[in-house]
Amino acid sequence: MISSHFVVVLPWVLLLQLYHLGSSTNNDIVPLFALAFQTNTIFPSLQASSSKRKLIPSSSSSPCTTIRTTKLKYSMNDAATSNNVIDIREGAPRDIASLNEWAVNIGIQTSDCFQLTTSSMKSSSSSGGGGKLEEEDVYAITNQDLSQGSPILHIPHEAILTSTKSRAELSNNDATYSAEQTLLATTSYNRLPQFYLFLKILKEYELGMDSLWYTWLNSLPRYYSNGASMTDFCYGCLPPFAAGLALEEKQQLKNFVVALQEVGNFLSLEGRGDEELTRWAFAVVHTRYMTMPNGDHCIVPMADFFNHGGTETDVDISYDDEGNCYAYSTNDIRHPNQPLRICYGDPTNPSYLLARYGFLDESSPATFCKIVVDNPSEELVMLGYDHSRMLFYKDGGISQEVWDVLLYQELGKQVSGSSSGHPDDEQQQQQQQEFYQAHVTGNEGLKQSYHETYFPQTLHVLRQHVDYLVNELDELGLGLEIQMDQGKDGIE
Repeated sequence: MISSHFVVVLPWVLLLQLYHLGSSTNNDIVPLFALAFQTNTIFPSLQASSSKRKLIPSSSSSPCTTIRTTKLKYSMNDAATSNNVIDIREGAPRDIASLNEWAVNIGIQTSDCFQLTTSSMKSSSSSGGGGKLEEEDVYAITNQDLSQGSPILHIPHEAILTSTKSRAELSNNDATYSAEQTLLATTSYNRLPQFYLFLKILKEYELGMDSLWYTWLNSLPRYYSNGASMTDFCYGCLPPFAAGLALEEKQQLKNFVVALQEVGNFLSLEGRGDEELTRWAFAVVHTRYMTMPNGDHCIVPMADFFNHGGTETDVDISYDDEGNCYAYSTNDIRHPNQPLRICYGDPTNPSYLLARYGFLDESSPATFCKIVVDNPSEELVMLGYDHSRMLFYKDGGISQEVWDVLLYQELGKQVSGSSSGHPDDEQQQQQQQEFYQAHVTGNEGLKQSYHETYFPQTLHVLRQHVDYLVNELDELGLGLEIQMDQGKDGIE
């Protein structure tokens, strides 16, 4: 499905600012928002020892203190079965009602304040013909007031899927080693942990009702709009930077599927060749995994229902030495039925969130300016060329790094644009290096002098870039309208 949120519109306040800038270059860097939760100060009880800990109510007066916990033993059947597997077709119902009982049975502790709720969201056209499929968004909320430091969840390590445990379980044969080598030879060489979670999801899917995680898997979405799930039509509706990130996710999926053919018989041949299944398993992993402090990658059932909060989060997730997971509130919440939120990634990179998770974070305070430099030099990197620093802010601000990089490039263009060997060329080259050295040594006065001298040139370049972005978005919007009028909505 193509939703209107795929088209990233540059804030008009930025355009107005660009066309009304005077001679002043007073464009301070707006500080980036960051999360710096210090577990040893907010949650001192988690530092006590490495022994197995329970979800202990906070000492605060929060009413969110009642803990539900029961534990049953489960056994896993190693033989895959084609019976009672989950229906992952788009539009198949998600079983949310059984999830709480399942969580209790495997030892997950939840505070009374924790509740899963649903809301309808836009979905795709049915490939079966005509109608729209209704997809539910399921997320965690607090149903009562919550004080800072209140316990929300405890998930025992036995219930958590990790890449390390998955590799130990599944990599006991030469075929799996061959799959590793195949993956390492591709652009997915750094996604081996995610690959083992991918294998684990496929294995548990094939186990059907014999899987310990069957109920949790049956609660997960069937429809995804992340980059790996998009069609060629979708990519054509995105600006180049966002489209590039989305296409990269599609390529990662293709690499996973190629490596999957090497894993041997612990997965069925039918499952390894099922395009819908592999796309679903890839999406499950890449929209739900988290990175643990020790570098391991994990999927934590129940905690994976926390929504993205960008710069405004309510929950801190931590782990003890045994790998048990804890979720505590990070601030006072005085509005019941509020979503409980964590941060999925850099809130100033909504294009990444769209490609990885399939949504556009409209609360992002800023976004990458889309000035793309292939193979940036060491000098450009030192000047601040990075997607997380080259920012256009929602309020119309422009980060200092944008101005620095543009000026350095402009000085370089004037040097490289002439081959006459004229003394002026040497002077321009000297100025480029002087500007760079002023940045490196912290000589702000000299930097400011260069910015004032060349402000008309850098402003002109920036205006051209913004004009290009606006024109590009207009063309994408027009193309999308034409395609939709012709009845094309991106469903293959």
